[in-house]
Amino acid sequence: QVQLVESGGDLVQPGGSLRLSCAASGSIFRINTMGWYRQAPRKQRELVAAITRGGGTNYADSVKGRFTISIDNAKNTVYLQMNSLKPEDTAVYYCNGNVDTGLRSRGDYWGQGTQVTVSS
Repeated sequence: QVQLVESGGDLVQPGGSLRLSCAASGSIFRINTMGWYRQAPRKQRELVAAITRGGGTNYADSVKGRFTISIDNAKNTVYLQMNSLKPEDTAVYYCNGNVDTGLRSRGDYWGQGTQVTVSS
């Protein structure tokens, strides 16, 4: 019903920047929140940043001051600007959306993931 498609993952040197995008499409009545999670090898998936439709944000302590999440409600797209990247930021980054698909229908949706590798 709802598809999330991420883009922007890449190999970048420490200290570099990347911008991830996640576009939502399908039977969208209203997007409530969108967020970015990441999963490194042999680690659990963790929340990186989340944003509400109204613009309220939440960040993991490890990325505060370096990452910025934003949302374009008209395009149903969320962005993650990542600056001052560190090797420990290396992970698969997943987009998540909490979406109303109707007046009484709500679901949690995930993208397929995009690889971010920070290495010299």
